[in-house]
Amino acid sequence: MQIAGERRDAGAFPMPRTCPYHPPPGYAGLRERGPVSRVTLADGRPAWVVTGYEEVRRLFADHRVSSDRADPNYPRFRPGPPSARPDPRAVRASRTFVEMDPPEHGHHRRMVTHAFTLRRVRAMRPAVSRAAGELLDRMAELGSPADLVRAYAVPLPALTMCDLFGVPGEDRGFFVEQTGWAALDRRAAGRARRELGAYFGELARARERRPGRDLLSTLVVRHVRAGELTGQELSNMVVMMVVAGHETTASMIALGALTLLEHPGQLALLAEDPSLVPRAVDELLRFLTVVDTFPRVAKADIDLGDVRIRAGDAVILLTAAANRDPSVFPDPDTLDVRRAARPHLSFAYGVHQCLGQNLARQELEIAFSALFTRFPTLRGAAPLGDIPVNEAVGVQGVGALPVQW
Repeated sequence: MQIAGERRDAGAFPMPRTCPYHPPPGYAGLRERGPVSRVTLADGRPAWVVTGYEEVRRLFADHRVSSDRADPNYPRFRPGPPSARPDPRAVRASRTFVEMDPPEHGHHRRMVTHAFTLRRVRAMRPAVSRAAGELLDRMAELGSPADLVRAYAVPLPALTMCDLFGVPGEDRGFFVEQTGWAALDRRAAGRARRELGAYFGELARARERRPGRDLLSTLVVRHVRAGELTGQELSNMVVMMVVAGHETTASMIALGALTLLEHPGQLALLAEDPSLVPRAVDELLRFLTVVDTFPRVAKADIDLGDVRIRAGDAVILLTAAANRDPSVFPDPDTLDVRRAARPHLSFAYGVHQCLGQNLARQELEIAFSALFTRFPTLRGAAPLGDIPVNEAVGVQGVGALPVQW
């Protein structure tokens, strides 16, 4: 049994990507070393990286593994001494349910689950389809070439968030702009989140006076009035859901379109048989895994294969590596839109499984179907090597995607 410090360090983490739609080459090397490897983070601290599918899935469901971002041992990916780490009290005050452990996590998550049932999501389908059509109409009017990221990938999920949270029509331009900054510009992301937080604070006060049928109104009426949420907690929760739900879907639309354009044989299969689109969406979710790192902290000693993870150790669940585990997904580095790609781990697993996965799948199915139906001759307008890649840890994506038709 190997314990902390006994296994040879596998090197620095995070690792750079060399291709927009493939994980860093180092991930395969980590997995070949075994399902658990020791790495050094940018701040100099050690961490365990878990790369095997079964091991990642097991730890997602293990109550001894904490998601609490306020824990002093929580993995950080930015360089700096321990003194530069954020104040745990400030972190705790700004947390949302994705950064909480049970039972606190479940209490807050249950406040919003009703909005993401299959029935509610299906009811949103006509609005998403209409928004996609209008955006593509506008793209056609402006003419070829176009930046698919700003013309389509960013605004489509933003408009879906507007419908979900009841953003009035006159405010939607502001909302699309701010979510775009949050998704595309790391330097401006903090300011954009603050702008969105202030906006939702004002909108919540308006909903207090005149509730609607949207999710924000429900949270105000059921939970703020009852004293279960403060105004700040409400704002934090809504901004988290907006930014997380928007950024991941926008990244998937852009990266998914790029990946299909780079794999014309797979795109041709979808054109020949549109019924493959739902399966293709899950394969793209597996293949791309735009959220590829899930930081955790061990709250007790955990034996994982021949490794003992000690209580207090930093742990990183590497879903991009798990989703390419050849013991689960044969020929994992090949995109195959006919593959039965579930049960991939792109939406995590266990109590922290993505709340909005049904909505995300629906948005992606509509986005790809509408795009390639409207522009059957769509092709890239820049070499793959010139596509700007988002290198930040967290959500993988591209900053622009020039296309022509």
